[in-house]
Amino acid sequence: MSKEKKKTRAEPKVKKGTKRERDVVSWLCSPEAYDTLTCEGYTSLSQNPEIMSAVDRIAKLIGSMTLYLMENQDGGDVRVKNELSRKIDIEPCKNMTRATFIQWIVKTMYLEGEGNAVVLPVFRRGYLEDLRPQPPGITSFVYTSYWDYQVILGGTTYDPDEVLHFVLNPDSTYPWKGEGYKVTLSDVAENLKQAATTEKGFMESKWKPSIIVKVDSMTDEYSSPEGRRRLLAEYIETGRAGEPWLIPAEQFSVEQVKPLSLSDLALSDMVQLDKRTVAAILGVPPFVLGVGDFNREAWNNFISATIMPIAQIIQQELTKKLLYAPGWFFRFNPRSLYNYELRDLAAIADDQYVRGIMTANEVRDWLGMSPRDGLDELVILENYIPRGMIADQSKLQNGGEE
Repeated sequence: MSKEKKKTRAEPKVKKGTKRERDVVSWLCSPEAYDTLTCEGYTSLSQNPEIMSAVDRIAKLIGSMTLYLMENQDGGDVRVKNELSRKIDIEPCKNMTRATFIQWIVKTMYLEGEGNAVVLPVFRRGYLEDLRPQPPGITSFVYTSYWDYQVILGGTTYDPDEVLHFVLNPDSTYPWKGEGYKVTLSDVAENLKQAATTEKGFMESKWKPSIIVKVDSMTDEYSSPEGRRRLLAEYIETGRAGEPWLIPAEQFSVEQVKPLSLSDLALSDMVQLDKRTVAAILGVPPFVLGVGDFNREAWNNFISATIMPIAQIIQQELTKKLLYAPGWFFRFNPRSLYNYELRDLAAIADDQYVRGIMTANEVRDWLGMSPRDGLDELVILENYIPRGMIADQSKLQNGGEE
């Protein structure tokens, strides 16, 4: 290095985060070490594999549940089947199915929407025509007070009762606005990104020799790169795997070294800890992210404690904004999400059938089978007689002696 390059000079002040500042920082280490040990740039939650995997699993499970239109009657809740129920459950958006529509809502709330997802209902002659998802990039919220706000979609202002606003993790200051989990997950996402970058750089690094050949550098033959390559070609490189080397003991010796591995860095343990942290924040079992083994009780608890509360957010917003009848409401059906063995389902169905609570066709539907004619009556006791003929049994008439 010449004397001119050794001279120091005062550098002008640069703003934090500018390209010039990154150039100054990268000058502190070699390009290979910089690429191996650092990961620059902002990473959104949707670009993190672990977070995206957990959110995608939650969204798919909620999107796979059938959405019922129910009516609250004196004898209990009854399912209503009409054009509105078909519209919401089959094709809420003309270019989307119910599964993809619900998945978009859930993913937007968790990721790009930062706790908020907005859908614009379109009516025609008083009837619901379409539900149009609004990209988070064109959606903004303007508060008029602590308890009231307006929604701006692409420059058009709407009142809250004119749009469907799904909220995840309400904000403490403005409870009508979602906060999401961006702040909570940001540090963990950075750790996981750094771990992936370090692992990739470590695996691609060329400084991992398994054998070191010690030669006499004073010998002219081995002092140049060409001479050392000729040495490898003559003595070490072989035509067959496992062929022994024949080397002159006076000129060089061979030593075997153990390179640094990822286990020595304890990188795997840190990654598993970060994955468990992500699983705890999002409420998913760790085995969903590849940590630990499958557990049925943990899965069923995941459906009850995580999936259903988010489903409640969606079904209550749909009920509040789309239905006028006071006795109508939307409800997801979560039974297909729970992990049961077929033997357990059959035992429950048989037990309800012999007690006159379920018909044979309801039992067949419980087990995923098609109905049959003549199996719509309730039966009871061991005789499997119709429920209305219980009092006609001979043992209950004239003392049952004759």
